[in-house]
Amino acid sequence: MLVKHLIRTTAALAFATATLPAFAATDTPVGKWKTIDDTTHEVKSVVEITDNGGVLEGKVLQVLKPTPGAAKDANGHLICAKCDGERKNKPIEGMTILWGLKKDDDVWSGGQILDPSKGKIYKVTLKLVDGGKKLDVHGYIGISLIGRSQEWVRDE
Repeated sequence: MLVKHLIRTTAALAFATATLPAFAATDTPVGKWKTIDDTTHEVKSVVEITDNGGVLEGKVLQVLKPTPGAAKDANGHLICAKCDGERKNKPIEGMTILWGLKKDDDVWSGGQILDPSKGKIYKVTLKLVDGGKKLDVHGYIGISLIGRSQEWVRDE
């Protein structure tokens, strides 16, 4: 009798532990995301969002659909030709384009996002939607009511 109880308890704990990462992944933007162009609705890139001591940042892992006429370096890598400063003419793949976001209730705010195709930096807020499967990325200048949103899809 005791053995059966131990086996059931062990099996239940193993199941619960195995499902925890799946639940945890949907309540935070941390993970890999497919960026969706808000005009063409095509997947443009894959961005990985990480948590660095409670502050989120995102890095481009892969560019899947470059902007027409995008600049390339001598090795054929897409570069941020319109960027200023340290990002000027640097490869877009591997570039941090999202930084400084902190959780505020059900949104992450206070950060900035770079649009490599324009070389412009905007204020940004992130909000999980559809049970954490999608991410509303809202970039703006000034007040958040005026701006542009993209919906990113979690890369399973």
